[in-house]
Amino acid sequence: MEIVSLIIRLLIAVMFVVAGVNKFADLQATRQSIRGFGLPDWTAPSFAILLPFSELSVALLLVPASTVLWGAIGAIALLLIFIVAIGINLILGRRPDCNCFGQLHSKPIGWPMIVRNGILASAAGLVFWEGRKTPSQSVMGWVASLSNGQRFEALFGTAAFVVIALEGWLIFHLLRQNGRLLLRMDALEMKVGGVAALPALPPSGLAIGSPAPAFELPLLSGNSTVTLETLRAPGRPIALIFSDPDCGPCSALLPDIARWQQQHGAELTFALISRGSQKANRAKIGDHQLKYVLLQKDREVAESYKANGTPAAVLIGIDGKIASAVSMGSMAIAGLVATGVGTLAAAARPANGKFGKNAGPSNTPIELKVGDAAPPFKLPDLSGKLLDLSALKGQETLVLFWNPSCGFCSRMLPDLKRWEEHRPADGAPHLLVV
Repeated sequence: MEIVSLIIRLLIAVMFVVAGVNKFADLQATRQSIRGFGLPDWTAPSFAILLPFSELSVALLLVPASTVLWGAIGAIALLLIFIVAIGINLILGRRPDCNCFGQLHSKPIGWPMIVRNGILASAAGLVFWEGRKTPSQSVMGWVASLSNGQRFEALFGTAAFVVIALEGWLIFHLLRQNGRLLLRMDALEMKVGGVAALPALPPSGLAIGSPAPAFELPLLSGNSTVTLETLRAPGRPIALIFSDPDCGPCSALLPDIARWQQQHGAELTFALISRGSQKANRAKIGDHQLKYVLLQKDREVAESYKANGTPAAVLIGIDGKIASAVSMGSMAIAGLVATGVGTLAAAARPANGKFGKNAGPSNTPIELKVGDAAPPFKLPDLSGKLLDLSALKGQETLVLFWNPSCGFCSRMLPDLKRWEEHRPADGAPHLLVV
């Protein structure tokens, strides 16, 4: 049993080393993950250092025989904290990325993670129990007790494990390199054949200018139903946002929707259309004061608007017609709202600046064309300083919509950094990453 305990504690130590090193290697993603778990923003920088430091400390304590008990206690404590944090977020309907092993492995949390951490905590408990009963076996002492044949077998097994791990690491980076090569091939094709030679993707959703499909859905409160005509009654354009209680990015978008409603509610009517039970959606919405949260039975309304995923959004003009293509993802939806506030709502606003049933003639759906004014926006940069797009007027700017949790975006990062460092001085555009 001593040998089993030794192997278990070494495996747990290796796991914590990999987790801690990779969290340190990508502190930005670690901070983002901490915020995703619901902790205040001001705690993220400190916890982003404290968490991987704790993991590495536990790993070091598990190796020497003299500190095994403390290492086991630390491992149990960390794993129980992880279980509680994951459980609370799942109960509240949130599914942030775990960022468990940094860039090596990160996916939305789920109940299997609680089971996995429970098994690891039980294994650490076994190490602690065995360490209390009998003195723990040291690594060097165990090696010294082996025969020459057993040492060879142990060395061969360790070497095989290292080779397999290295192969996995090489395959991972080979795939990332392949992504960068594909990006360079795309750039070469554009240089050789021109942009016009590349096929344009058709816009998703219903045709702009077509009538918006009618619907009648119950409010999340269950007190009444809301129709498309109800939403149109104030005479404002409508932003329909399709969501799902099990969608992590949808949950992350909720604070933005609440903020947009507060800032632009006089210009746009925001309606969130979700699916699932009232209980699941109430847990998800939480304290966000959203006026219209409507529940479809499955995806019948989303399918009628050809919104084939979540989160997705579409604009409806005050004439009840489709005014935009379907935008997929948080960044695209933010751009859609900016378009709705900056152009669609402005075009629909009457001379007196007020919306209403008798505000004036219905608006014509707006499509941005080459030469049109860029939709205005103000967004904070990484230091918190507010950037107004109008400040860039007069200089050619390339706006890139980017997501740190997007694998393809991450593969672009080295090329973007090289472009910033070696940007040609002969009229090359400035890069603005949103």
